[in-house]
Amino acid sequence: MKKIVLTILVIIVIVIGVAASYVKFGLPRVAPATDLHVDATPERIAHGKYLANHVTICMDCHSTRDWSRFSGPPEPGTLGKGGETFDKKMGFPGNFYARNITPAHLKNWTDGEIFRAITTGVNAKGEALFPLMPYESYGKMDKEDIYDIIAYVRSLPSIEHNVPDHTVDFPMNFIINTIPGEAHLVQKPPKSDTLKYGAYLLNASGCIECHTKADKGQIIMDLAFSGGRDFKFPQGVTYSANITPDKKTGLGNWTAEDFVARFKAYNDSTNYPTLKVGQLNTIMPWVMYAGIDTADLRSMYAYLKTIKPISNKVDHFVLAEK
Repeated sequence: MKKIVLTILVIIVIVIGVAASYVKFGLPRVAPATDLHVDATPERIAHGKYLANHVTICMDCHSTRDWSRFSGPPEPGTLGKGGETFDKKMGFPGNFYARNITPAHLKNWTDGEIFRAITTGVNAKGEALFPLMPYESYGKMDKEDIYDIIAYVRSLPSIEHNVPDHTVDFPMNFIINTIPGEAHLVQKPPKSDTLKYGAYLLNASGCIECHTKADKGQIIMDLAFSGGRDFKFPQGVTYSANITPDKKTGLGNWTAEDFVARFKAYNDSTNYPTLKVGQLNTIMPWVMYAGIDTADLRSMYAYLKTIKPISNKVDHFVLAEK
């Protein structure tokens, strides 16, 4: 009887070992990078600049943000250099660093490898990217917009800056390999189709990620856009706003003009002053989103007005107890 039990235990251990090895070394499995060459026309670069700085805000994470000022605006001369830290102190399962995406680092990457990383979460070495990089959202964009972003990134000034390697805690060091998947690219709706175009922009901007509560890193879709997701700072915790059309706790009483004005207020640098000692900041990159085209903001507002209103009163800033 003991031999049978021992045999069963050995088989179980072997099965677990094989499964763990497959997850660790056999995944992620997505299609190889395509043989892609993006024609970096002035038009592509200009539109890619608009997307990367104001819509998909790639430069939000991949630059150095000045957290001593309201909303952490990017420091001049750091666009794309990487190094922004997302660590255990902030609640992440390890220490993660935004990569250098200037030509200094990407010069040996093909356009196809960059495209695959943006849309599937697998880098040039075949390694999984932590989903702090919103590749699931980018994988639902129009390929032409991704091409424009690639053209722009290739045009950035080259900055030599070595970024530390990630350190990933168990079991995330296994789980991370199961997350990347094939892209589900779409054709961008025409701007005249306001609601569909607004939905497209909301996805590209990743608004649902920050404005929805999460459970163990997974957003709770039943609470989509209702806010309350926590972001830890040394001074305390900042909670995201409810942007559903709920009239008491969300945007229900906002007009399109109110919505646009809220963003455009941060075109003025005096509206992101240096913070006082102990004052909580916001992770919301107002300075970057302020550059969204007014018509695009109106489309985003129009779509938000159609989603399910959810009552959720949010206290945005909660200071840590001393």
